[in-house]
Amino acid sequence: MPIQLAMALLMASVVSRLESGRSAALYIFAIPLGISDLAAGLIWLAIFDQSGFLNTLLSGLGIVDRPVMFLGYQSKLTIFIAVALAEIWRATAIMMVILVAGMGLIPKEYYEAAEVFGAGPWKRFVRITLPLLRPSLQTAIILRVILAFEVFAVVAALGGTNLPVLMGETYNWQFTLQDRNVAAASALLILAISIGFTLFFLRVLRVPKEARI
Repeated sequence: MPIQLAMALLMASVVSRLESGRSAALYIFAIPLGISDLAAGLIWLAIFDQSGFLNTLLSGLGIVDRPVMFLGYQSKLTIFIAVALAEIWRATAIMMVILVAGMGLIPKEYYEAAEVFGAGPWKRFVRITLPLLRPSLQTAIILRVILAFEVFAVVAALGGTNLPVLMGETYNWQFTLQDRNVAAASALLILAISIGFTLFFLRVLRVPKEARI
């Protein structure tokens, strides 16, 4: 989440500052939005698999003598990193689109006035963009947190049962172990956690009425 937020802010800032080619940059950044969770997992599986792109590259450079098993049952850390990379690549665009829309609502007069008084780019970003972007940040973070707790297909493609996640455990209890009661309890746990984080970020990123644009 922190990496995705930082990347989304950077991408949104780049898109918002572009005078020409803004639409093209936005479309390029948003390409992962058109890819499903499972498809994203399979794409990254093709990278980390024993016969995948990464092993081919390492072998071609002479770094390894034989293919490395990145996604083996003993490589939980590597599986976690692969899942994190896949999710960062796939879902950062969701936050970026929301932040681009929010930045578009900030009046340019604020930046012009700050520039007149000698505020640099970083100070304008910290003192103007971030405070006025709170409603969009609130929406983007809450949406991403909820989706993070629902991650399943990417993990299934890259790690299978080697990397247990809440949604995967719910699926196993429902369809593999045929225990609907535990599956329902697990689903309610995910719901409770999601509601808890939603209320937390609504509180932390609360926007006073008088501060709204």
